[in-house]
Amino acid sequence: MRDHSEMDLMLKGYGLTTAKILYHFPDHPHLLQSFIWQDYDLAPQFPVLIKFIEFWKAKLDGPLHSISYTHQKLIAPNEWRKVDGEFVLH
Repeated sequence: MRDHSEMDLMLKGYGLTTAKILYHFPDHPHLLQSFIWQDYDLAPQFPVLIKFIEFWKAKLDGPLHSISYTHQKLIAPNEWRKVDGEFVLH
């Protein structure tokens, strides 16, 4: 997904997803640590977030406790319109 510009992603319907991940310390499982993750993703399936969670479970030692997330589309359909021409003055 990094080969696309941010504007291209927004025009394709991606929005900014922010997730707060709480996980247990591997050596001290009674302690929780927080991690903030942010990337462009598609709601409501959230394929990028799910891929990151799968990576976390497979590769990292800290077991997940909970995940809370929010999603915001940065360009809504009513904010975008095509411009066919332009007038230059002076």
